[in-house]
Amino acid sequence: MASPLAQFEIKTLIPLKVAGYDISFTNSALFMAITVVAIMFFMIAGMRKGALVPSRWQLSVEMCYEFVANMLHDTAGREARKYFPFIFTLFMFILFANLIGMLPYFGFTFTSHIAVTFAMAAFVFIGVTIIGLAKHGFKFFSLFLPHGTPWWLLWLIIPIEIISYLSRPISLSVRLFANMVAGHTMLKVFGGFVVALGVFGFAPFIFIIALTGLELLVACLQAYVFAILTCMYLNDALHLH
Repeated sequence: MASPLAQFEIKTLIPLKVAGYDISFTNSALFMAITVVAIMFFMIAGMRKGALVPSRWQLSVEMCYEFVANMLHDTAGREARKYFPFIFTLFMFILFANLIGMLPYFGFTFTSHIAVTFAMAAFVFIGVTIIGLAKHGFKFFSLFLPHGTPWWLLWLIIPIEIISYLSRPISLSVRLFANMVAGHTMLKVFGGFVVALGVFGFAPFIFIIALTGLELLVACLQAYVFAILTCMYLNDALHLH
């Protein structure tokens, strides 16, 4: 029986090297492309008619749009509205990536790789920092000094705030990566039990159905968590403490 971790293996589909660097097209890159195409199809096909009385498809697109718009407004305020396209793209990309990874015999969850999740988290971290510096200048560093902090606690609070700020891309990336790996590994392990037990695997099979539903919920929830934390970091950059 294959290892539960074998499902996360990166496989080269089109070998390619440029100047000594391996930039081969892999199954991870393939599913990133599939995710982008799926999102484009979902959005364009859903809004193609743009009827006053929306179809179920159009309603689904509008619900996704309003969900992210309300989340951004409630978390970061009206000033953050111009960053909506990025937050919406980020949310939809992670959501579709997680859901496509749940497809049996076909899906590959590239968000289960720390390299992918850390790249997204680092982009968010750098972008938010640049926004904060551009808006506030050196006043941005007051973010590391909460208002009302007693002077005799500065030596403790400032290092804690700096470490907390610098750990954002790590916590943001590890949270998504760890949840995807843990959930898919658990499904694979229990699936192996069902096969090994044969006709006596009915009870574990019922449990796997419930577990799959839970994993679908986690897939959606992790996209939401990644997006709302990005909104919170953006709020800090725009409004400081």
